[in-house]
Amino acid sequence: MCYLTRAGSLFLGALAMLLALASYAQAAPKVQTFALSETKEVVLQNVKAEAVEYKGRKALRLTKESEDGFALLPGTDFQDGTVEADIALKVTVPPGVRMPGFVGIAFRARPDASRYELFYLRPGNSQSEDQAMRNHSVQYSSEPNFNWYRLRREWPFIYEAYAELQPESWTKVKIEVMGRSAKLYLNGSERPSLVVDDLKGEDLRGAVALWSYPREEAYFSNVRITNADPLPLKNGADAKGTWDLKYSSDAGTFDCSMQLNRDGDQLTGTWSGVLGDNRPITGTWRDGYLELSFTADWPKDWPQGAPGNTTARLAGWIDGASAKGRMKVEGRADGQWTATRKP
Repeated sequence: MCYLTRAGSLFLGALAMLLALASYAQAAPKVQTFALSETKEVVLQNVKAEAVEYKGRKALRLTKESEDGFALLPGTDFQDGTVEADIALKVTVPPGVRMPGFVGIAFRARPDASRYELFYLRPGNSQSEDQAMRNHSVQYSSEPNFNWYRLRREWPFIYEAYAELQPESWTKVKIEVMGRSAKLYLNGSERPSLVVDDLKGEDLRGAVALWSYPREEAYFSNVRITNADPLPLKNGADAKGTWDLKYSSDAGTFDCSMQLNRDGDQLTGTWSGVLGDNRPITGTWRDGYLELSFTADWPKDWPQGAPGNTTARLAGWIDGASAKGRMKVEGRADGQWTATRKP
């Protein structure tokens, strides 16, 4: 009896493990495809979907009344990998009303649409005669804390770019995500149209969703999601310590150091090296993401910009004993920084 009981227990344990693995594989397979020929393929969050034929192919047409919401692809649990889709846009505002249109793909999304990363296209901007508008053709945002307006004002032209797009035409989109970086590819190009080195979202994994905007018709077809083995990242790394930092900018590459302390979500410390020694530095910490600023002294013997005081700003993620992000010295320099915490 004991032998049978133990054998039965081992069998049940092995069966439970196999069922768990099968359940996981079913919930998040390596490759997922969505033809998007039926409305039952999506879960609607404040958006209306219709199965239609558009420009020679079956697709889903999304419309909505407000900016909130998207169409969730059920069973998606995406962290790293690629998302591919065909998307198109038809603007429905009256002639003469400026509306370049918005259509895109959200990833690492919460099911209630409260948080998500987003790449989106603006075909109308691509056709503009104004170069500034042309530069807003493809964009990245992280909702709700890092929308397009904040990113554009704080980091001009870093999270958006020009791309050749045609309104009311199918565009093949591929989003490649790895850790805290993502790239947007268009129409089979081997070169990305937009590169984001510091995804802003709080969530490292989540669903994939179809994103549209009011006063337009957004069309989606042939979504393919390929899940890759995720990088071993987790949020919450502390900022406290002394950091050796390298700033690679359009004004040159410089070695510096930071000493940081954290009290809750507030950061204080000092900056030393290029731009001044023992400069007081302040900022905020959010789950491993930091934003810092200090008064910098631009040297007299540097040709880029007038000498004197200006403001330097840094933002980026900490992962264990390393960190990286973007840094700009107002009116003087812009670039990337990397840092290593001293033992």
